[in-house]
Amino acid sequence: MLRLLDGPGLVDGLAEALDGGRPVAPVPEDRQRAALALDEPVLEPGAAAVVTTSGSTGEPKAVVLGADAIRFAAHATHARLGGPGDWVCALPTRHVAGLMTIARAIVARTRVRFARGDLSDLPEPDGRTYLSLVAAQLDRALDRPADVELLRAHAAVLVGGSAVPARLRERAEEAGVTAVTTYGMSETCGGCVYDGRPLDGVRVELDAGRIGLGGPMAFLGYRLRPDLTRQVLAGDLVRTSDRGRWVDGRLHVLGRIDDVVLSGGSNVDLGAVQRACDAEFGPGVVAVLAVPDERWGSRVVAFVTAELTLADLRERLEPRVGSASVPRELRRAAAVAYTSLGKIDRAALLRAWAKGGDGEPG
Repeated sequence: MLRLLDGPGLVDGLAEALDGGRPVAPVPEDRQRAALALDEPVLEPGAAAVVTTSGSTGEPKAVVLGADAIRFAAHATHARLGGPGDWVCALPTRHVAGLMTIARAIVARTRVRFARGDLSDLPEPDGRTYLSLVAAQLDRALDRPADVELLRAHAAVLVGGSAVPARLRERAEEAGVTAVTTYGMSETCGGCVYDGRPLDGVRVELDAGRIGLGGPMAFLGYRLRPDLTRQVLAGDLVRTSDRGRWVDGRLHVLGRIDDVVLSGGSNVDLGAVQRACDAEFGPGVVAVLAVPDERWGSRVVAFVTAELTLADLRERLEPRVGSASVPRELRRAAAVAYTSLGKIDRAALLRAWAKGGDGEPG
């Protein structure tokens, strides 16, 4: 049976699981708890941890990670970063990114310390120390001189969970912070492609632009869902729902497969439009999504948190993405909805859009 753990208990429990003990599960969000099937035995040999994820559909799933996969991922990370070090966990441990900060310290026999998500209690590094954040955390921290000093003292700051705007990377570099962008998912023990390059022992396969990630870090399966496992896992290859391409020997993640929608007979890449919005207006100012439309098939719309008009939005975006891809309607919001890992929560935004509200139709 699974052990449901949190905090220091999770550290001790994961260490025992990696040594062959009972597998553990970080305490999940309430809506994802049922996916863990706590009363059912874990059947996968070598299972060490089970983490919940909503994936691309919003349906809660439980990802079974093997001890060998976790150890491989931890060793590969340290090899890429220049050697073992202490880790600071400032991410929710219910997500694989937070769990892996603990796992890397366990595998390396170093320390793991915890910090709040707002980094208000970020500890000062004592020796070689690594930190893992999402882009929104880094963006806010770079506005606070005291935090910048602490970030500079880390051997590396991993940044994952969502696309990292180019300007954010530039700001980190200008501030003297060693930021490393990561790409991966729960099914690959978190990030396994760093700054566009796979970790040693990891391979990237592109099938008509769809990204596959293969290697010893692959998960064992979805808990009690062999049907879903067969759709995603082929041997040690995890078929993602992301699109990508190679540029100068580095993997560029373009967005999700379902981010490409048909609007008025034209293919619109919502991922590309969102990146253009982030570059033009800054992160968290504009969020784009597609809503059903009887005339257009899908209609590109936007939530904005600043004093922007629809005319402003269209005028500034059209040179970047073309006339077919600019939003046709705008609504204002106090803030953009994000998941706990810093990704735009489009499911929540779609629900909010369906409720209606003030806006500017185009």
